[in-house]
Parts: sequence; C-alpha cells; structure tokens
Amino acid sequence: MTGFARVAGEASWGSWAWEAKSVNGRSLDIRVNTPSGFEALDQHMKQAAKKHFARGSLQLGLRIELTGGTEALSVNAAALKSLIRAYEQISPHPVTDDNALATLMTVKGVVEAGSASTRDIATDEDTVEMLKAAGDAVLAELAGARHAEGDALDTLLGSHLDEMDAAVARATSLAADQPKLLKARLEKQLAELEADQSVDADRMAAEIALSAAKADVREELDRLSAHIASARDLLAKGGAIGRKLDFLTQEFNREANTLCSKSASLDLTNEGLTLKGLVDQVKEQAANVE
Repeated sequence: MTGFARVAGEASWGSWAWEAKSVNGRSLDIRVNTPSGFEALDQHMKQAAKKHFARGSLQLGLRIELTGGTEALSVNAAALKSLIRAYEQISPHPVTDDNALATLMTVKGVVEAGSASTRDIATDEDTVEMLKAAGDAVLAELAGARHAEGDALDTLLGSHLDEMDAAVARATSLAADQPKLLKARLEKQLAELEADQSVDADRMAAEIALSAAKADVREELDRLSAHIASARDLLAKGGAIGRKLDFLTQEFNREANTLCSKSASLDLTNEGLTLKGLVDQVKEQAANVE
C-alpha cells in the first residue's frame, strides 16, 4: 500500500524534516536514513513503525539543515596559556590588567568560530526526544494516508466481487444446460462415425451420465460463491488482510480454470474467462492491501 507523509519544524540550530514513504511489499521492510550522529533514532523508528504497519516497504528519512545562527566559539587553551606565560615574562602587570587577556585572545588561532555539526546536536537529549516524537507523528500521518487509500481499495475490491458474483450467477444458469449439450455432442460424434445405430440405448445413457458427472461444475460454482463471501467478510473485518486476500485469489483462479476445462459451451467458457479476468484484478489490488 502506498502513502507519503512529512512532518517538519525549526529549532535554534536550524530546521528539520521527517519524510515517510510507503510502497507495496509482500512483507514489512523498513529502511531508516538519518544524518551522522543520529543513528540511535534508527532503532526507535523501526520499532515504532512495527506498531503501525504489518506489510509494505517503508523509507523513513530525517533531514537536518543547520543555519548560520548555530556558530559557536572554541578556545585553543594550550595556545592561550603559552601567550600568557610569554606576556608575564616581559610585563610587570598581571595578565588581567589593561585588558591584556582580551588582547591575547584576539591573536589568530586562540579563538575560533565554527558551526555546530549534526553530531553536536545529536548529543542534546531534548533534541533527540523532540525528533523521536516528530518521527512518531510522521508514522501516524503515513498510517492515515494508507488508511485513506485502503478505503478506496475497499470500494474497488467490493465492485470486483460484485462482478464476480454476477458472473457466477450467469455461469450457474448456463451450467444447467451441460447434460443436454453433452448428449447432443455425443450423438453428433456417433453420427459422424455412423455408429449411432449400433450403440445400445442403455450404454448410450450410461456414457451420457458419466460425461455429465465429469462436466458437473456445480461444486466449482459453489466454492466460488463461498470464496466470494469469505473475501467480503475479510473486507468487512479489516486489519492486515492482504495475505489472506492473496491466498483467496489463488483459490478463485483454481475454480475458474476448472470451470473452463469442464465447460461444454462457449457461453460458459466465456463466463469462466470473465471470472479469470476479475480474479486478476482482485489479485492486483490485493497486493496493495496491508
């Protein structure tokens, strides 16, 4: 099931954004991409995603952009101490007098300005907790997007099942003519072989009965109706039903194939082919269901 969600915000050090994407998958595959230093968020997001989803391929990404306002000052203590010792050797005044210390700190290499890195930000517990909460929010938003798609799929699958029901009803009506059609076919074959007068009537009746039994499709049609009812129950129940729907499509296809192989008329075969086409559509959409 597909979906997309985005949650973004700003902090004193810059801006951040969580993005979550979901595509179809037979199992649950979670991939988390975070900036350097935020590896601890990977496990949190994977565990949180499992609470929302049971199927699909998820891509979760955190993007951080630092601003110029994050510049920090760093002091080269060793260089400063060396300058202080040199100053005290040549000056009768303490280094704290006459703003001497301030002057020494202006020497190149003593004080340096630099921007905070993502690793620096990742050491702040409040920031990490904030990003965890934002990650939970983007997962909830993604789940909502997938639920919205699920509602649309429910309507579409229901429509396919209605069409299958109608096809089964037409096939059931056509199946009533199977014995008559088989008898006519057998009689035509015997006539073409000029053997219709030499076959005993009882033997003829037995052959027709045997052929009719082999071509009886009522059991397949009953199973198709039962499988359709099961699919409707799954849709009404909701939850993680994708795998069960996928299994049902295999059963649908098996019965439709048997119906076509037993058919004694073009009309019944066409209904079987119609069912196979609808089964393919249900199977395609079942892959999108969690």
